[in-house]
This record gives sequence, structure tokens and C-alpha cells, in this order.
Amino acid sequence: MSNKHLINGKKILVVDDEIDVLESVEELLPMCEVVRADNFEEAKKHLESEYFDLCILDIMGVDGYQLLNIANQNNVTAVMLTAHSLSVEDTVRSFKSGAAYYVPKEKMAEMADCLNDVLEAKKENKGFLERWLDRFVGYYDTKFGQDWQNEDKAFWKRFRI
Repeated sequence: MSNKHLINGKKILVVDDEIDVLESVEELLPMCEVVRADNFEEAKKHLESEYFDLCILDIMGVDGYQLLNIANQNNVTAVMLTAHSLSVEDTVRSFKSGAAYYVPKEKMAEMADCLNDVLEAKKENKGFLERWLDRFVGYYDTKFGQDWQNEDKAFWKRFRI
């Protein structure tokens, strides 16, 4: 039951210190109004003064976890996008800190589908993590081994192991 049209026309803040990543994400989301920021202060200013349907936050280089806190305070649904912080620990930290989704940069081409997952979950009043697991459990199994969920069993067992 995919509503691929849910991201059409959405206003999305994309924050990354790498200009090529900002350009790539914007190209992947031609159906959205994309606002780009390449540093913490610029992103903070946008989050505190404008409405966004979603934001996509890098972790390293822009203090992504602090921006996640600011996004949460301003009721902006956040998706984390990372390469350098790609770990099970950072995945769990992101979800526990209020992120709706966690996307490895090497899976960035799926960003439109990931954002639709988030919007579908919001529309249906369902949890984000189940959608994330459906999309990324195979990737994590390959990247981190079959027992990657054992690192924080209490967290993961609420969903499935």
C-alpha cells in the first residue's frame, strides 16, 4: 500500500556539510521544495524560523544530533543521513533521540521511498521503526552480521528480532 505521491510538494530541509550530497539529495527529490543548509548555524536558523514537513540531517560535520533536538522542539520530523556514523549504535541513538528514519548515504538513491515510508507511517499513526526495519534489515544483516540487533536487545525486541 504505497502512497508514493505523499512527498509531492513537501518542504524539506536538507543539511549536510558536503555540497555534493546536498545537490544529490535535491536531484533525488524534484517533486519537493528543497531548502539546503551546509552548516549547523544555517540549519538551526531555518528550523527555528520556517515550516518544514521533514528534514534530512547529516550527523557528522553539522552536529546532527543537536539539530535533531532542535527539529524535535519545532515539530519537524527528522531523517538522519550518514556515512561516517553508520553503526548500529548511532542507529539506535538516532531513533531514541527522536529521528523517524536513519538512511545510510550509500542508500541515498532510495531517499524518496524512505521519505514516503515516514509520511505513510505518520498518516497511519504507526511507528517509523517498523517501516525502517522492512526496508533496511537485510542491508544491516549484510553490513553488520545477522546478530546486529543483539547489541541493544531491549530496544530492538519491542519491534522484532
